[in-house]
Amino acid sequence: MSIPLEDNVSDVIGKAQRGLGISDSRLAERSGVSAEGIRKLRDGDFDDAAIEHVASVLKLDAGALRKLAAGKWNPESIGDIEGLAQFNTAYGDMTVNAYLVWDPGAHEAMAFDTGADCGGMLRRIEKENLRVKLILLTHAHPDHVADLRRLKKVTGAPVYISELEAEEDAEAIAEGKRFRIGSLKIEARLTSGHSPGGMTYVVTGLSRPLAIAGDSLFAGSMGGGNVSYEDALRNNREKILTLPDEAVVCPGHGPLTTVGKEKRDNPFFATQDR
Repeated sequence: MSIPLEDNVSDVIGKAQRGLGISDSRLAERSGVSAEGIRKLRDGDFDDAAIEHVASVLKLDAGALRKLAAGKWNPESIGDIEGLAQFNTAYGDMTVNAYLVWDPGAHEAMAFDTGADCGGMLRRIEKENLRVKLILLTHAHPDHVADLRRLKKVTGAPVYISELEAEEDAEAIAEGKRFRIGSLKIEARLTSGHSPGGMTYVVTGLSRPLAIAGDSLFAGSMGGGNVSYEDALRNNREKILTLPDEAVVCPGHGPLTTVGKEKRDNPFFATQDR
C-alpha cells in the first residue's frame, strides 16, 4: 500500500473517547479493563479481550479494531481510474491529499483542495492538456488550502467552499449545489462534524462514482468530531455510505477506499444498528 492508513487503533479509540466525552478512568470503569490496560491500548499494546470490551463502550466495531491492531486492515485494490489523480504532499508532520478529476474526452477538469504544494497537480494538468474549470474546497483547514493562491493564479478557475466556512476569494455554496464539467456531474453534500462546513463532492460520469470526502471519512477511520461527533457520524452514514458500494472514497488523508469496504470494516460504521 503506497499510502499508509491515517489512523491506528489508538487514534480511533481516542477519537471515539473525545467524541463521546469518556475519560480514560471512565472508560476503564465502564469496560472493566484496568487503567493499565487502557494505557497499554493507547501505547499500541493491543489485547483482543481489551479491544472487545472497550469497543462495546465506545460503540465501535471490535472486529474492525482487531484488524487494525493485527495490521490486516487493507483497503480494496482500486486500480487506475481514467480521469482521477491523487496528490499526496507533506504539511508539517502530516501528509495531505488533493485531487484532480477530469473528463478525458473534453479535457475539462476540476481540482479538489491543494494540499501543501500544488506543483504535482499543475504538472499533471499540463501533461493531460487540461482546462481547470473549478476549484472545490472540502473545508478550510490550512493543510488543505495551503497552496490555493498559486493554484487559482495559474488556472484562473473560480473557487468554491461551503457557506459555513470562509476562504479568501472563494464563493460560498450551499449543500445541494450542482456543477457540470464536460460529461461529469458534481453534487455538494454537507458532511460537517470535523469542520463546520465540511463538504463531500460526489462525482459521477467516470468508470466509478467518486466521493471527494476531505476529512469527513478516511480508510478505516474518520476525521473526528472536532465540531460535532454526532454530526460527523450521522453525515458519513447518510451522505457517503449510502452511495453504491463500488463508489471510491477519496479522503483528505490516507489511501483511497470504497464505500463497501468502509461499511464492512470501518470501526465507526461497520455495525450501524446500535
